[in-house]
Amino acid sequence: MKLKQIYELFIKEGIAADPRGREAAELDLLKRKEEYDALSGEKKALYDTESLTNPYYDSRILNGDPEMEVKTVMVGIDIETPEILLAGQLKNSGKKIDLLIGHHPEGYAYSTFYNVIGMQSDILNKRGIPINIAEKMVASRMKDVKRSILPQNNDRVSDAAKLLDIALMTAHTVADNHVASFLQERLDALNPRYLKDILSFLNIQPEYKYSAKAAIPPFILLGNDDSRCGKIFVDMTGGTEGPVESLEKLANAGVGTIVGMHMSEKCYKEAEKQKINVILAGHISSDNLGLNLLFDKFEKKFGSLEFIECSGFRRFKRDN
Repeated sequence: MKLKQIYELFIKEGIAADPRGREAAELDLLKRKEEYDALSGEKKALYDTESLTNPYYDSRILNGDPEMEVKTVMVGIDIETPEILLAGQLKNSGKKIDLLIGHHPEGYAYSTFYNVIGMQSDILNKRGIPINIAEKMVASRMKDVKRSILPQNNDRVSDAAKLLDIALMTAHTVADNHVASFLQERLDALNPRYLKDILSFLNIQPEYKYSAKAAIPPFILLGNDDSRCGKIFVDMTGGTEGPVESLEKLANAGVGTIVGMHMSEKCYKEAEKQKINVILAGHISSDNLGLNLLFDKFEKKFGSLEFIECSGFRRFKRDN
């Protein structure tokens, strides 16, 4: 299979698993097309035309010919310069590596990923927060993240890949969408009564079982085993952690339990204040789940890939 086939399927499946719904993702693309068509001159020339078909700025090919054949992929949660040097050393030792796939964005995918945060408006709206309030909260969060990203030296990793002539792509929100949708759909169907029931469900997933053996299991951050769940919100996509003020709005909208990857101290204190239960499934383990769901879909369509696991990634296959 070709690099572009991996990329195109990841984007297609990312849209299909988008917790906003496919229609919201497609409307996002339509809005960008209207913005692009209204531009002229230098502004139009500088426009990121790839974003007209890919709604996820943080999931991109950073180096490599889209037509290149790919049979062996080296996959890591974080692919940075050390992992690229490792891949170069492995190749020099005779190991076949066609492509590096990282989960967390680097290069251009990192410089622009604050744009992905905008999808949180629709996600929060689906959880009962009025869209006008959600949009304003999320817009403020986007500005904060943008300010933190712009001063950084974001091309180091993609430059290393180019210098060593190693193909590199990132799969961030396309994978996180799968985690959010997979867990939300199954927890909705399970309708657990107590927090311990959510933990029992998480602990049968191979990614969380593996992480538990490494002393990083899913755990209850706020609440206890016998706390009643109420309305469950799986909060695992949208670029980064949502705005802290959204927690009060979620509590007012009836959300009783948040299942997330991680939570900052600020959000922890606000969730505690709002009496919201919180279960942390785990960051790297949840990232693994999203990637594995994507790779399952890819291998079902195009056939097997050979995987080289690194930087926290472990390949677990599901039968269905």
